Amino acid sequence: MKILITGGSGLIGSELIKQLVSHEIVVLTRSEKQTRAKLNHLSHYPLEFITSLEHFHDLNSFDAVINLAGEPIADRRWTNSQKQTICQSRWQLTEKIVDLIHASSSPPAVLISGSAVGFYGDQQSHPIDENLHVQSHEFSHYVCATWESIARKAESEDTRVCLLRTGVVLSPDGGALKKMLPPYQLGFGGPIGQGNQYLPWIHIHDMVQGIIFLLETPYAHGPFNLCAPHPVQNRIFSKMLSRTLHRPHFMLMPAWAIRLIMGESAALVLDSIRAKPKKLTELGFEFQYSHLEPALKQILQALP
Repeated sequence: MKILITGGSGLIGSELIKQLVSHEIVVLTRSEKQTRAKLNHLSHYPLEFITSLEHFHDLNSFDAVINLAGEPIADRRWTNSQKQTICQSRWQLTEKIVDLIHASSSPPAVLISGSAVGFYGDQQSHPIDENLHVQSHEFSHYVCATWESIARKAESEDTRVCLLRTGVVLSPDGGALKKMLPPYQLGFGGPIGQGNQYLPWIHIHDMVQGIIFLLETPYAHGPFNLCAPHPVQNRIFSKMLSRTLHRPHFMLMPAWAIRLIMGESAALVLDSIRAKPKKLTELGFEFQYSHLEPALKQILQALP
């Protein structure tokens, strides 16, 4: 299978490529040098790197497209310019991919395109799945809903579209957990706000295997929650992380302090999203890490 992957140097993309090296992989990247360095452990595999889609007139030569590229949403405060960067880094590339699929006489059989559980906005303690109809003015919903709408335009009798509503990805190689660890390791761990907000998490292994499952399941289409079947409240996550690290758990970060530090992007840690992977499990996907404690233990043991 010949697969075009965007976002190949990211946390999910780099691990995904490692699992797909038996296929013919073309990686779209803004910096070939940096991406080659990130994927240096795969240098003996025939990966192809491109920095633009401009010389493509169609995608007839590809069997699948996996579109994971986008400016990290949690790295900076959501200023107006940063919001614009977050949006356009997702939307413009996806529009280009959709245009090339439309221009193809033999288009890729599947477009797997990124999104996030931020699509749902704050849903408090209500369990939710992919069938929930959402009307929200939150920025995270706006980004994801528009991104998904653009990707869906690629859908036809020849091309199915799968949308990855991704939770917080837990990995020993970076991501949210790496940012969380230092205060916990120093013994300053604790819940954020009241700690009642639900955190939809997923182990990197299940994230990657979920994408591969959708790639290989010809009747899979539409949105999928890529998060473990058992989301937990922030206070439970925090307590379990402290316990796994054998550190105390007593510090409380008030919601007002988080909003002061993060501004509008505080919604990323204060919103409650009790998302369930209903469609994925109904199709027969089995999570290796469906509960948080074994997931955290495995990841912390694997830390460099």
